[in-house]
Amino acid sequence: MRDKMTVDIFQELPDAHEFENRDNDANLEPVRFSLLEFENLTGLNCEYIEDLERPHCVVTKELTSFWEMLGVHVEAGPSTREIIAAFERCEGWSRDDRKRLAYLAIFTGYIEGRKYSTPTRISLARLVMELNRFENYPCGRVAFKVLMDSVKGKDISGCYTINGFAQALQVWVYTALLELGANYGNPLPNNPSPPILAYKGRKGCRQFK
Repeated sequence: MRDKMTVDIFQELPDAHEFENRDNDANLEPVRFSLLEFENLTGLNCEYIEDLERPHCVVTKELTSFWEMLGVHVEAGPSTREIIAAFERCEGWSRDDRKRLAYLAIFTGYIEGRKYSTPTRISLARLVMELNRFENYPCGRVAFKVLMDSVKGKDISGCYTINGFAQALQVWVYTALLELGANYGNPLPNNPSPPILAYKGRKGCRQFK
């Protein structure tokens, strides 16, 4: 993510879970980005759960078979590149396996949001083998943690990359700075909910100072 605007607003980070837009005017309320804002923006499940990033999953024959169809070693998580390749040959897969592939695409592309060649974490990727469990898992909390860990301490003096659901951070800026959102977010009519769906966005890189 190269939009310098999104980090300039909160260059001084008090901790990994809160940002403030500091100003000399003491009467202005600080703009905060917390787990609550993230949940409201995305509509994702952000409930607390123990062992959030290390859920226990049994390696079954079904899991081993599905990983073979993905073309990924059973002890590794698939990358976005490998998932895209799997979409080209999944036509004959069962409905559940195609759903698992779709969930993996969402998880690797948005929840973890790393570069195409980087494998997603195997402990979390395996959750798709239990569809009901994955559908009710607090992936929003995972996404928020990945995003905050990526943003904190980021050197914004040049080009930089943010892992995770960076679109949520961008939409938060649009909702905090309404004029900016109106001019650059390409807002949709009727204000869809949650807010992450309310902006079409624009292609290309933009520099903000």
